[in-house]
Amino acid sequence: MRPAKKVQDVPPLPPPRLDAQQRAKLTTVLELLRDERGSVSSVREPERAWRVHVEDSLAGLEVEELCEARRIADVGSGAGFPGFVLAVALPQAEVDLIESVSRKCDFMRRAIEESGIANASVVCVRAEEVAAGEARESYDAVTARAVGRLSTLAELASPLLREGGILVAWKGKRDAEEEQQLARASNQLAMRPEQILDVGNQAGSKHRHLHVLRKVGPTPSGLPRRPGMAKKRPRG
Repeated sequence: MRPAKKVQDVPPLPPPRLDAQQRAKLTTVLELLRDERGSVSSVREPERAWRVHVEDSLAGLEVEELCEARRIADVGSGAGFPGFVLAVALPQAEVDLIESVSRKCDFMRRAIEESGIANASVVCVRAEEVAAGEARESYDAVTARAVGRLSTLAELASPLLREGGILVAWKGKRDAEEEQQLARASNQLAMRPEQILDVGNQAGSKHRHLHVLRKVGPTPSGLPRRPGMAKKRPRG
């Protein structure tokens, strides 16, 4: 495995723009979210949801390799963010929305149909099950927003990613202990931290940081572990 490079703190780029058709698709998603009776998101009012969900998701487009990805897995997709926004903004990409909670999967399927986001698909199983199947090591990028600790996300992403692929993790305030835990686990997971982008000035949270990790070798043996173990007993 190549030696780890120093993690870079990267200044943000200007916010990306959406055209009228792209905005209309995402507006449809937010209207469905507003009217959804099931508990899929705590933020449902469309104006606030645009900032909290859409603008926050768009911050990921500051990562050049995410913009260039052809296959993206959005792990723990929830109500579909950032996956829906990435699918709309990156029409050349195939985006799999990986979520194990059936009511959230039902909402996302309905949103795909009614908004016409044709390049997004719902995968209603745990990420570990996806990584143990035919999609193993097939993704250029994995995204995760408000899902878990960095070492947990790195473990979930590693067997999904092709060698050289990236994980983009949406996190809040930086946590030195969490970052140190990831550094200790990185060799075990073949996932190297590369960048931390402070995007709080344009995202849905003023403390938003994007952590970019790269897969730097073959998937280590033993990955994925049994569903739930990465969160229950994180490496590092």
